[in-house]
Amino acid sequence: MAAARTLLVTGASSGLGAAFARAALAAGHHVVGTVRRSEDRDAFDAASDGRGHALLLDLADSDAIPAVVGEAERVAGPIDILVNNAGFGHEGALEESPLDALKRQFDVNVVGQVAMIRAVLPGMRARRAGHIVNVTSMAGSVGLPGISFYCGAKFAMEGISEALAKEVRPLGIAVTTFAPGQFRTDWAGRSMERAARSIADYDAIIDPLRDARLARSGRQPGDPDKAAALLMRLVEMPHPPSRVFVGADALALAGQKIKRMQAEIDAWREASAATGFDT
Repeated sequence: MAAARTLLVTGASSGLGAAFARAALAAGHHVVGTVRRSEDRDAFDAASDGRGHALLLDLADSDAIPAVVGEAERVAGPIDILVNNAGFGHEGALEESPLDALKRQFDVNVVGQVAMIRAVLPGMRARRAGHIVNVTSMAGSVGLPGISFYCGAKFAMEGISEALAKEVRPLGIAVTTFAPGQFRTDWAGRSMERAARSIADYDAIIDPLRDARLARSGRQPGDPDKAAALLMRLVEMPHPPSRVFVGADALALAGQKIKRMQAEIDAWREASAATGFDT
């Protein structure tokens, strides 16, 4: 077994975050998990056999993050691996969704995650080692109707991660985006904010999507424990990949988009290339 390392996992009380924490503990690692409620902190600590510690954090409070990361390092030592998992969904047609909902999406799913990265980077730089795993989504590479705000936040983290990887790779730090499809978590339940319906023109577009998502909640095809096993495999690699799509649905959507993009690039290649100054 590889040497024990310390993982900081955000959103560790349920869903994929809980599965990631369980898998890391089972592999002999130390885990600091962030949770939002004191009862979740107590449950996490009780189930962790002394190698896990839960800390309270609302990722929307980015000002609190440096102190929480400092406390994580105090109780568990240097953070070797950050698993930026915490977040929530937003469902609704863009025109029906208030701008405050967009701000909440970005406060948690982008600003909060970036604040976590900024807090762990000084230690990783000093040690010339570390791995940052940003849990995004297949909706971070493929725009899906009815969740445009969520797609925007996840697309943002995909772009930030890709640029960050090029900045920190020379410093010995790896960055991976871990992009799940539909996994059997409560993302479509209590972790989903839904905009009120108000515009009849969207009835035939949004209502069937909302109904189908609710019907699939708790029946999604993805197994969180298998996703966690894949994550454990990635963090053990000396040179982990920069992006991994997780789940057959995520792979299919990504492959379809790549084909569409290539077809459009080819169709517009001549016109696109002809926009430079004549020399």
